[in-house]
Amino acid sequence: QVQLVESGGGLVQAGGSLRLSCAASGSIFSIDAMSWYRQAPGKQRELVASIISGRMITYADSVKGRFTVSTNDAKNTLYLLMNSLKPEDTSAYYCNFRVRRRGFFDQPTDYWGQGTQVTVSS
Repeated sequence: QVQLVESGGGLVQAGGSLRLSCAASGSIFSIDAMSWYRQAPGKQRELVASIISGRMITYADSVKGRFTVSTNDAKNTLYLLMNSLKPEDTSAYYCNFRVRRRGFFDQPTDYWGQGTQVTVSS
């Protein structure tokens, strides 16, 4: 199995910064994609940023220029540096990895972190 553990959320004032981390462990053969999503109460989960095949990076329009996604491939870890935070960034943030497990490399599977709360005060 594969486990994703998130850390780094918290309470910050508008204009501040936070860095989220998501570390994967388990029987990993390779990772096709690594993404951050967020979901605010009463709203649908939305894609924030993703890295596909280790090089293609995309951001939601609402975070472009403020958020930066990066990885430490040796540690199977995904980061999200969030600068110039706004109250509307308040949400639960979830990481998602599309993983090919050892012995099951032809069956990519999505795994989710437990979520970490980010609250931005005005």
